[in-house]
Amino acid sequence: MSLTDWIVLGVTLLAIVVYGVWKSGSNKDIDQYLMGGRSLPWYHVGLSVMATQASAITFLSAPGQAYSDGMRFVQFYLGLPLAMIVLCVTFVPIFHKLKVYTAYEFLEQRFDLKTRALTSFLFLIQRGLSTGITIYAPSIILSIILNINTVYTTLFIGGLVIFYTVYGGTKAVSYTQLLQMSIIFTGMFFAGVLVVSLLPHNVSFTHAIKLAGKLGRMNVIDWKFDPNNRYNIWSGLIGGFFLQLSYFGTDQSQVGRYLTGSSIGQSRLGLIMNGLVKIPMQFLILLIGVLVFAFYQFNRPPMFFNRYEVNQVKHSSYANQYNRLDSQYSAAFVQRKSKAEDLINAMNNKDQKETNNAQAALKLADKQAADIRKEAIVVMKKNNSKANEDDTNYVFLTFVTQYLPRGLIGLLIAIIFLASMGSTASALNSLASTSVIDIYKRIINPSASDKNYLIASRLATIFWGLVCVLMALYASKVGNLLEYVNKLGSYIYGTILGVFIVAFYLKKIKGNSVFLAAIITEILICICGYYDIVAYLWLNAIGCILVIIVAAIITLLNNKFFRVAS
Repeated sequence: MSLTDWIVLGVTLLAIVVYGVWKSGSNKDIDQYLMGGRSLPWYHVGLSVMATQASAITFLSAPGQAYSDGMRFVQFYLGLPLAMIVLCVTFVPIFHKLKVYTAYEFLEQRFDLKTRALTSFLFLIQRGLSTGITIYAPSIILSIILNINTVYTTLFIGGLVIFYTVYGGTKAVSYTQLLQMSIIFTGMFFAGVLVVSLLPHNVSFTHAIKLAGKLGRMNVIDWKFDPNNRYNIWSGLIGGFFLQLSYFGTDQSQVGRYLTGSSIGQSRLGLIMNGLVKIPMQFLILLIGVLVFAFYQFNRPPMFFNRYEVNQVKHSSYANQYNRLDSQYSAAFVQRKSKAEDLINAMNNKDQKETNNAQAALKLADKQAADIRKEAIVVMKKNNSKANEDDTNYVFLTFVTQYLPRGLIGLLIAIIFLASMGSTASALNSLASTSVIDIYKRIINPSASDKNYLIASRLATIFWGLVCVLMALYASKVGNLLEYVNKLGSYIYGTILGVFIVAFYLKKIKGNSVFLAAIITEILICICGYYDIVAYLWLNAIGCILVIIVAAIITLLNNKFFRVAS
């Protein structure tokens, strides 16, 4: 990066931290620290909810996901508006009326302490692991820019977020997220415009979209029902609905965001805003990845986007073999570029037969380049069996650092940092609130002073920050970060959602039944996920339904037993 980019990056990050700490003011008690005094307007709530979900993973991995797999990931979000409606009708008024700090307080009032503790424990595990991944995402950027190990960049990013979250609490998180999302929207808009401007002069936006479509990247909707297909309209509407409902309704990192609203109405408006804006935002982010894919049809991409792994093999005994493949890849790219130009000309001539022939030729050339790339990955794995063969996290970053003008590179990298800081800060805040309210205050020290709980909240934030940093150090082994973080959530969200559904709607089911049902369900879901029985999105629906059915069966068996005994 140039000096200008470093200045833009440094000033943006510093301004965000200082602004958040300044706007948060002093936290005199636990309500101000964890809930921001429950005083924030709807647009604060909406942007905070969006910023919590839209981590660096969204802006780093989503374009790479679209580059390699097309637009079909957008179907993942189709259940979101439906989930927002259910939340606004049921969850929000109940949580506000009870004035809870965490979602899990309600479960003790409805069931018992052990059910509250179990769901809190499941949340802490899932959110602690997922937050580590969100810390790792921007660490990739710094490690590439500075050419240093991700261990050092992970420690830096983690330390920065821990600092202002510990100091400012929820208000610091919310105010920084308000500014972060404003910068993010602006920066991503300019990124999309610049991708189009960098295309050859005879290739328009429409040409780029059509070209990507001919190569299978505009696969927005898939109507075919297939339980093993990760992304189709049915997995998005059904599995996505259960995942989003559980995430926004039972995950404290999100519940804590809309509980800061000054009223039920303000919280509802914030959630509705999120439901209306999130799908178009995600569509546009994925579209940028598709445009980058079209751009690389005319500009030679790296054979492998992860420069760290490439450098490893180039400094090994396999260097000559890899370099030979790299030369073959360059020749294959020239051939592919020629076929892409032929397809553009055929589409301009509006000759369907010529277009079909050019499309077939381009697909063949693209396959030849892909086959060479696969051979290169095999060579990398020979050199290092632990080498990460998934480079989708590096696609957009490579494009940004190589082709965008000075200043904008620094801004876009700052955007990815801001997204990570916003989601990570929300997660740390939610982990601290759950640990203190559901564990420390309820079980360990129920009669302490507000000052004691405030100190405990700060210490819990530091503790979970360190845990998440440790998880981040492991995250390099998980592949595409965007998919992995959602897959990880799918192992747990369905079970927790099932407990809440029983709590809200099935009044005859008591604590013991739902507690046992949750444990049984979680074991079965982990087995299904481990053996990859169905696509991971379906685990959310299966987990929720299993909890309800198993809890109902246990209740019926108990009632039958007592009737016989009496």
